[in-house]
Amino acid sequence: MAIVASTLARIKSDPLACLGGSERINDFFAKAGHAFRDCLLDPANTLGLFVLQVLHGNTAMTHLRHLVGFDVRASTYCEARGRLPVAAVANYIDSLCGDYCNANEPSRAWLGHRVLVADATSAGTPDEPVLQDLWPQPAAQRPGCGFPAIKLLGLLDLVTGMVVQLSLMCMAVHEMSQLPGLHAALRSGDVLLADRGFCSFWHLAMLSKASVFALFRMHQRQIVDFAHNRPHRPRKGKGSKRGKRGGKRGMPSSKYVRRLGREDQLVEWTRPTQRPKWMSAEAYALMPETLLVRELRYHVVTPGRRTRVVTIATTLLDAVRYPKREVAKLYGLRWEIETNFRHLKTTMRMEQLKCETADGVLKELMMFVLVYNLVRAAMTLAADRQGVDPNRISFVDTLRWLRSCCGDPATAAGQGPIDLIVNPPRPGRWHPRVLKRRLKPYDLMNKPRRECAEPSPMKEVIA
Repeated sequence: MAIVASTLARIKSDPLACLGGSERINDFFAKAGHAFRDCLLDPANTLGLFVLQVLHGNTAMTHLRHLVGFDVRASTYCEARGRLPVAAVANYIDSLCGDYCNANEPSRAWLGHRVLVADATSAGTPDEPVLQDLWPQPAAQRPGCGFPAIKLLGLLDLVTGMVVQLSLMCMAVHEMSQLPGLHAALRSGDVLLADRGFCSFWHLAMLSKASVFALFRMHQRQIVDFAHNRPHRPRKGKGSKRGKRGGKRGMPSSKYVRRLGREDQLVEWTRPTQRPKWMSAEAYALMPETLLVRELRYHVVTPGRRTRVVTIATTLLDAVRYPKREVAKLYGLRWEIETNFRHLKTTMRMEQLKCETADGVLKELMMFVLVYNLVRAAMTLAADRQGVDPNRISFVDTLRWLRSCCGDPATAAGQGPIDLIVNPPRPGRWHPRVLKRRLKPYDLMNKPRRECAEPSPMKEVIA
């Protein structure tokens, strides 16, 4: 954590400290082949302004002159951002985020493993033709009445909450097609935690081949039976049956191997005969014929929870080293990624992006990831100093502290580390998904605004 600690200490007197300093930034872009003049808005100052803009809720460009203390024209700053090469920005931010993420201490590991959580979310962009071509709006919306939507596949560290990997795709693209980019950020011995959308024979086999453990909720189409020595349905050949047996939903396709405990068993999954569209023929040929999987089920007794029974598929096969109770606790923490996405999209206002070009959208997303990881790094340091779990440190309070440090460096220069707000533990807390504050009684747009502004013939007759 030494790199992160020094970075957060210097940000009080220099907003560019979170980026490594102006000299390091300019040298990096010069070595990347980016030619720029010795002017005010060089790559270092441009990225520094970008950090301030995102740190203050993706504020307007015209607001930046009030944050930095000198006149910054919005058009000049916008042109300076557009001149930055996307690849160079991506490589530089990736190196910074790598410093933050690799600073995680082994003492926080779960039973000796680093746990990463994967899930998908979405964001909107301005309604521009070039963005509509790349990321079309949902088909249910009429042209001119919606915004281009992008799907984001995120990989986050469970302990620190930092973004390790973020992939961008169209809304109609399934997350499973983006697995190569997701797996590139995983290391041997990691545990990948995800919901049922990621649970398949192919995904578990790919992770096992990379020595990465999988912990997924069972897919809704997979039939699970915990009966001792129960029969199974072969996937191919004669004798395959799909009908009901004894009034049950059906016969599972997995082969029973051994019982590990109550509603806890080892089974053998067989490779499906049909190759998925996102997998190449070469990768399909390398897939094993069978895969040993652990299936377990636990019941949720907390009042108010929507889910009552959870069935897990995992490659953590050792029931002694990985007890059922610990596995169930770990999957219960999967919801942390939903909270982190809420911080990233709602608290930091990433839900609606502002850039009107494809390269601008990519840079904007990368800066959001950088600032978000900076906030999470500050939370981790505060948690170490205050002796609590990093996820209990208030994200909003940390964000406000960083804003005050960047907004008034002279005042913050002599200020030492402060204690941030710690959220109290609230096990079993839940709220129904309802809105108390009433929305405005306006109709939703069902045709383009220019058509709405045209007077109707009936109104002309009345006039």
